[in-house]
Amino acid sequence: MKTIIYHNTRCRKSRGGLEFFKKHTEDFEIVEYLKTGLSPEDISKLLKQLNMKVQDIIRTQEDVYKKELKGKNFTDQEWIKIISENLKLLKRPIIVKGNRAVIGETEDAVASLF
Repeated sequence: MKTIIYHNTRCRKSRGGLEFFKKHTEDFEIVEYLKTGLSPEDISKLLKQLNMKVQDIIRTQEDVYKKELKGKNFTDQEWIKIISENLKLLKRPIIVKGNRAVIGETEDAVASLF
């Protein structure tokens, strides 16, 4: 079963998660989601695999969040659409193995997939 890493090459945490992951397996695919895009359906699927709520995957330190979204109330479906249109808002890296996924911000999170 191939593991998929949703990766942002410009993100320090994403690069760190990828490097840690490479030490444990060679059977993975890197998806540079800022280039390929993610549909609302893709994000909904990731949420199920992560077993998280949409608010848990939002990077609140991003400028677009601070300037345009902070303090506003949106439905889950509206947030998913907003994230798909502003992918920098998505926490990363997201690592998917089978039906499970983690946000690989820490080595412990990545290691939990093994």
